[in-house]
Amino acid sequence: MKLATIKSATRDGTLVVVSRDLTRACAVAEIAPTMQAALDNWAECEPALDQVYQSLNDGAVDNSFAFDPEQAESPLPRAYHWVDGSAYVNHVELVRKARGAEMPTSFWEDPLVYQGGSDDFIGPRDPVVVPSEEYGIDMEAEVAVITDDVPMGIDAATARKHIKLIMLVNDVSLRNLIPGELGKGFGFYQSKPASAFSPVAVTPGELGDAWDGGKVHLPLVTHLNGQLLGKPNAGIDMTFDFPRLIQHLTLTRRLGAGAVIGSGTVSNYDRSLGSSCLAEVRMLETISDGKPHTPFMKFGDRVRIEMMDSEGASIFGAIDQKVVRPE
Repeated sequence: MKLATIKSATRDGTLVVVSRDLTRACAVAEIAPTMQAALDNWAECEPALDQVYQSLNDGAVDNSFAFDPEQAESPLPRAYHWVDGSAYVNHVELVRKARGAEMPTSFWEDPLVYQGGSDDFIGPRDPVVVPSEEYGIDMEAEVAVITDDVPMGIDAATARKHIKLIMLVNDVSLRNLIPGELGKGFGFYQSKPASAFSPVAVTPGELGDAWDGGKVHLPLVTHLNGQLLGKPNAGIDMTFDFPRLIQHLTLTRRLGAGAVIGSGTVSNYDRSLGSSCLAEVRMLETISDGKPHTPFMKFGDRVRIEMMDSEGASIFGAIDQKVVRPE
C-alpha cells in the first residue's frame, strides 16, 4: 500500500491512498483524515486503507484524481518524534579517517543516533531554504521507517512488527556549522534544518523481496543538477538495521505512533557506486588528494533522490528540491 499527504488548508494536510504506479490518488477522510490519525489507529485503519488501495489499482474508485507530487507534503508534515541514526558505520569510519582519527570499536556495536526537529518537515518538491551558502549546504539521502506505538525495552526481533511504513529522506545538513555545534558537546541544532521525505510512504509488503524485515535491498539513487552522485545499495553495509535501531531507542523510553527513524547517509564500501552526500565525496577526495575539490551546494542547485524497483519503476516518487535563498 502507498500513502501520501497532499497540501490543504490545514497544517497536517489530507491523507490520500496512491496507486502503485503513482498516477492516481483517493482521499480517505472517512477512514482517517490525516496520516497521524491513521497511525494512531493503525490496526483498524490499515485494512480499510488497503481495501481502497486494491480498488484504486483495479480502476474501481470513482472519486480518484491524478496524483501530483508537487502538491505533496512529506507523508507526515510534522511528527511527534524524529530520530536519525548513522547505521552505515563505514561512512562514520570514513569521516574519522579523513581527519586522521581512529574510530572507537564501540561504534560497531552501539548505534549512534540523534533526535532532530520534527515540527516542520518540508514537502518532497518544496525548496531547501538556507540563509547562506557559507553554511556548507549538503544533502543526505537516506531511508526511514515509521512505527506504531512501541513499548520500552523491546528486542530487535519483536521490533520488526512495529515498522508500519517506509519512505526516503533528504536530511539536509549544514556542514560548516556542525563542528562548532558538536564542539560544545551538546549535539546538532542549527546545522540540521528541516528534512524532506518522499512523496509517498509504503507498507513493507509493497517492497516484496527487497524488504527483509529490517533493510531495503535496493539502490538509493541521488542526482545533483542532473548528474549521478551515487547509487549505493541501502541493504548492503548497513551495520544496524531498523529493528536494531528501534531496540536501541527504546532502552529507556517508549516510541509513540508516528515516530520516524532515519538510517543515516546510505553508504557502501564499494565506492564505485558513488555517494549519498557531498561530505562523503569530499572525504574521499581528502584521503586521496589531501584536500577536497567538490564544493557544497549553491543557490540554484537541485538534488533528486529516488529508489526504483527491479523493473525500473519509482517506488516512493522522487524527492526533487532546489536550494534557494530566503525570500
